[in-house]
Amino acid sequence: MAFFGLFSKEKKESLDKGVEKTKESLFQKLARAVAGKSKVDDEVLDNLEDVLISSDVGVETTLKIIKRIKTRVARDKVMNAAELNAILKEEIAALLEKNNTENVGDFASIPTAKPYVIMVVGVNGVGKTTTIGKLAYQFRKAGKKVYLGAADTFRAAAVDQLVIWSERAGVEIVKQQMGADPASVAYDAISSAKANDADVVIIDTAGRLHNKVNLMNELSKIKKVMQKVIPDAPHEVLLVLDGSTGQNAFEQARQFTLATEVTALALTKLDGTAKGGVILGISDQFKIPVRYIGVGEKMEDLLVFNEYEFVDSLFR
Repeated sequence: MAFFGLFSKEKKESLDKGVEKTKESLFQKLARAVAGKSKVDDEVLDNLEDVLISSDVGVETTLKIIKRIKTRVARDKVMNAAELNAILKEEIAALLEKNNTENVGDFASIPTAKPYVIMVVGVNGVGKTTTIGKLAYQFRKAGKKVYLGAADTFRAAAVDQLVIWSERAGVEIVKQQMGADPASVAYDAISSAKANDADVVIIDTAGRLHNKVNLMNELSKIKKVMQKVIPDAPHEVLLVLDGSTGQNAFEQARQFTLATEVTALALTKLDGTAKGGVILGISDQFKIPVRYIGVGEKMEDLLVFNEYEFVDSLFR
């Protein structure tokens, strides 16, 4: 675990506070699971399985973790609850590491593509627009020139909300009227960003799962129009999920991964929920890296996800 301690003091404090409810819930359940036990036996492992499932980790991922822990217990002759906690911490970090190897280190470390195009997808209400605004702010704070594309022209308030966030973040926005062709907005945004030597373009899209085929067609059309300006765009398709919805976030991830090629995840609202364990299951089941997590309302409370720091905050 040599990778702990990578965050600044401020970021670590934000992360600790953001996962506090998940941590309290997890440790209360763990304490009950091993209460009165002096050794790790089958009953303890069965109780641990119940803890992980009830913490929204998901059944398949839980069984994977339990299998790895059983192997460790047999090999290392683990005898008590304290040692079990240490092993659980290591195995969860290892599981997350396996699916987060492509993560950027910080907002200044975006790949060399210029402009770097991020297409953001997700249902209404998950914090998609807020995440875009915070992303724009963090990129600009890191010295990047940022453009937003208001391609969610379906919902009446979506464009207005994104305009407000662009002003807060101090970045440019390209928009059209409500009901305009989303692909046209994306084309204009990327064209303007390219012409003005921008570093990052973030394209919002309609947040509805009205029909998988329609959604797929719409997102495919946006991609094709983007590629007329930048052949390999979008460089990232970021799916925003509400971490507080637990298992419902799994279903949203399933629907969007069927509709388009999702390359990264952002989980929001972790500070208001005890269901932060959903990160483990979604990352493991969909093999998509968690790129960002929302741990509060402030602009700075969108963090680049680091699996070691996340697990350390849960278990410290």
